[in-house]
Amino acid sequence: MSRSSVRRDIRAQVATYLLWGVLALGSLLMAAPFIWMFTATLSPMSEAFTLPPRWLPGSDVTIESYLRAVRDYPQLVRYFWNSVYISTLVTVGYVAVATMAGYSFARLEFPFKKLLFGMLLVSLMVPIQTMIVPLYIIMRSIGLLGTPGAIILPGMIGAFAPGLSGVFGVFLMRQFFLTVPKDLIEAGKVDGAGPIRIFWTIAAPLAKPQMAALAIIVFTTTWNNYFIPLVFMLTGNNQVLPLAVVGISGGRGGEVPAAVILAAVSISILPILIAFVAMQRLIVESFMRAGVK
Repeated sequence: MSRSSVRRDIRAQVATYLLWGVLALGSLLMAAPFIWMFTATLSPMSEAFTLPPRWLPGSDVTIESYLRAVRDYPQLVRYFWNSVYISTLVTVGYVAVATMAGYSFARLEFPFKKLLFGMLLVSLMVPIQTMIVPLYIIMRSIGLLGTPGAIILPGMIGAFAPGLSGVFGVFLMRQFFLTVPKDLIEAGKVDGAGPIRIFWTIAAPLAKPQMAALAIIVFTTTWNNYFIPLVFMLTGNNQVLPLAVVGISGGRGGEVPAAVILAAVSISILPILIAFVAMQRLIVESFMRAGVK
């Protein structure tokens, strides 16, 4: 091996180690707030905010903050269930709609297909705030205002997030179905299968990784949504967890210990954090496949 080859190998290894170092540092900086938050909630309430901050729980690990949050605010369990219920229905409904719409734009022929898809892409530039008033009036006119249906029904078509879970989902599924070989579709047609059967038996099973990734994105978006439930007046037993956490942190002035507020926040983000970490491989894979035609 020549000296130039050895030098190139050494430079490549150094560049790789530097890249790993930068990525590790960036990951640590992004994870630091979450690590500190969970450490504070697992520490005694009197020591949760000591300086310098504690980054790892010591031998005095306790769940006092969580017990206090559940004991003082027993309705948190109800609000947690409301968030699970609403987010699950919106996710299932929208993934089904986006998958069928993406397949239609990718493999079916119908009038004005390109024009309609172009209009969908243009809606990426439309902020959600411009749609709130019409949706509010519609939900009030059909009697769903203040109920979970005011979020579930429009959410199934991505009305609350045109740029993320709305058009993005249709675009993601369309790009994937464009990568499916036409021979598979033609084979189904030769066997006498219609468009619906081809979709359910051939196209949809192939799109399971993309559907799973889209489900995680939509579920996370719906779960974290604070603005929409606030506008559509989800109060009382219909309240969702983000609204409840804000109510706990600001509803009683300085009476609520900060550790209890952090415990409530931890409860609200832990499910989606676990789901995202478990499914992140599918999310990255779906983005990669969507960019390859």
